[in-house]
Amino acid sequence: MKLKFDGFIIALIFMIFLAFIFPDVAGFNNGKFLNTLISVGVALVFFFYGLKLSFTEIKEGMKNWKLHLSIQLFTFTLFPLLVLLFKPFVHTETQEQFWLSFYFLAALPSTVTSSVVMVSIARGNVPAAIFNASISGLIGVAVTPLLMHFFLEVSNVNVFADLYLGLLFEVILPVILGLILQPYWGKWAHKYMKTLSNFDKGVVLLIVYSSFSESFMNNIFSTIGSTYLIALFIGVIVLFFTVYLIILLLVRYVLKFNREDRITAIFCGSKKSLTHGSVFSKFLFANNPNLGLFILPLMVYHAFQIFVVTIIAQNLGRQKNEEI
Repeated sequence: MKLKFDGFIIALIFMIFLAFIFPDVAGFNNGKFLNTLISVGVALVFFFYGLKLSFTEIKEGMKNWKLHLSIQLFTFTLFPLLVLLFKPFVHTETQEQFWLSFYFLAALPSTVTSSVVMVSIARGNVPAAIFNASISGLIGVAVTPLLMHFFLEVSNVNVFADLYLGLLFEVILPVILGLILQPYWGKWAHKYMKTLSNFDKGVVLLIVYSSFSESFMNNIFSTIGSTYLIALFIGVIVLFFTVYLIILLLVRYVLKFNREDRITAIFCGSKKSLTHGSVFSKFLFANNPNLGLFILPLMVYHAFQIFVVTIIAQNLGRQKNEEI
């Protein structure tokens, strides 16, 4: 069994290392240059996202409503509820930070590209995967900040006004503009899908560098020990397999989906988007020196989900080929 090497994960690790060695670069011109570059990049990412959405695919995809509703409930309800179960055990500031980083992960939408690729490899329902992954990102723009709103302690009442204003100009309006221009530039966007995907990753890498630079400059990582990191890795693994197992049992024995829909529900429902998470963290944790710690579980989850789901997808795809 061959596993595809994911250079993006290596690039993420490299950006953290770069932030550790050269954190001051992010502070050039009081951080205005890098922040502006990231803001423009984010707007372009979601503009291209709008260009790649197809009204026809969305209209056709809505027919399988039971599958779509299930996936979105897994993404935005099951995940947060599982993490919420541990809220009563949070007592210290460090525990609160740890828990909130996982709740942020749980509140995020599903990832688009890897979900569709994995479903395709496993011989699942690819059109449904495309529909759900795309819709999940749009839903997340509204739902993720709302889910986070209940647990973010802010002293300034204008913080959430600034949050939604930032999302409006850097996420919502670019998506709407992309949707409007989709009939004209949609083919171009699909033709250069791989290039645009690499651009998305480049913006994520900039956000990761900026986030960790700020954390390193404030010596945040010196305040946590190896126990914190070990608990983080264990938490990510437990969360992934718990969600995966619950979805598997539900789609097989309760919802009774066919094989293709089961694969789509499991893969799309258990994934989380690093792209959306990086962008949302930029607004939700603005000027927070702990930003690097808040996105760390997401980065670990991203790498882990790709590694595990790739193995599962290849096995499922091979089983299907043997049946044929």
